[in-house]
Amino acid sequence: MNFIAMDFETANRYPESACSLALVMVRDNKIVDRFYTVINPQMPFDARNIKIHDITADDVKDAPTMAEVWSKIKDLYQPGMLVAAHNARFDTNVMKKSLARYGIDEPHYLVIDTLKTSKTFEPNLTNHKLDTVSNALGVKLWHHHNALSDSEACAGILIKQNQKFGNEAIKNLIYQL
Repeated sequence: MNFIAMDFETANRYPESACSLALVMVRDNKIVDRFYTVINPQMPFDARNIKIHDITADDVKDAPTMAEVWSKIKDLYQPGMLVAAHNARFDTNVMKKSLARYGIDEPHYLVIDTLKTSKTFEPNLTNHKLDTVSNALGVKLWHHHNALSDSEACAGILIKQNQKFGNEAIKNLIYQL
């Protein structure tokens, strides 16, 4: 499989407050590249979110905005590109709303949600949170809620599921954004 695993963290409860992003590029079921950045959301941080991901306003004060990050990554988001995320509805919404703040149109690409694939392929787990699924499949999650760690874990989950269940089973869970 060829895909990008994506994960965002947000500064507060608003999806347009992206404060970090990681992308993990997978080619032929192998991680071949990684991208990580903090993002200046130009919005206040909530203590609850800081407690989750440990990113503060001070950490991002000199970081690029989402518009500046987008200029570096936009070519990855093409109509035929498959993007994976664990709870993809959250991450794709963060992408959409964060770009919309800067008048940037939402890109069109293919999406697969490893939360959904895990519910389909691993129905007997106690829950389908990223850490639970990673642990069950033997996928390394070195720092939960660090965007790079979460993206790597998402990629690892989809690779293992593809190896175990095959391309056709995976294809049935892909949707267009």
